[in-house]
Amino acid sequence: MREIITVPGIGGSGETHWQSRWETADRRIRRFSPSSWDQPDLEDWIEALDRAVGQAEAEPLLVAHSLSCLLVAHWARRARHRASGALLVAPPDPRAAAYPPEAAGFAETPLGALPFPSLVVASSDDPYGSLDYARARADEWGSQFTNIGARGHINGASGLGDWPEGRAALAALEVRLR
Repeated sequence: MREIITVPGIGGSGETHWQSRWETADRRIRRFSPSSWDQPDLEDWIEALDRAVGQAEAEPLLVAHSLSCLLVAHWARRARHRASGALLVAPPDPRAAAYPPEAAGFAETPLGALPFPSLVVASSDDPYGSLDYARARADEWGSQFTNIGARGHINGASGLGDWPEGRAALAALEVRLR
């Protein structure tokens, strides 16, 4: 049974966020833990993710949201441990007006393909990043790409509940990893 690590963005994904709901519903899923959810520090978040991946019995699957999509790209270039794949949901564009200034350290995303299979999921009306930006990141990272239509930032405010479509995308990615 493959372990799954959720990698929330700023704020840590509250109770109504699909990541939190998935953690409650599936004992295979656990969350990485940086020092601060509200004041993201790239070095700290990279170390926290590497520590979480290193604690897994086998290469885990990552489920990243928002800022943590950029984190996964940074981490993958410097990691001491490996992941088996990643679901990358709603990558934010550092050039977007809504991009939080406290996340400036994540903005210079490394170039090149990720060293594991991945899927980028984006919304057509995400205030933090356009479809064109998300598609460009998917192409750059060697990821598959899915546009799920107008679903905002694909977070708790999007009213997705348990987000069964996301669970289906995760299950399809797991099948690719076998």
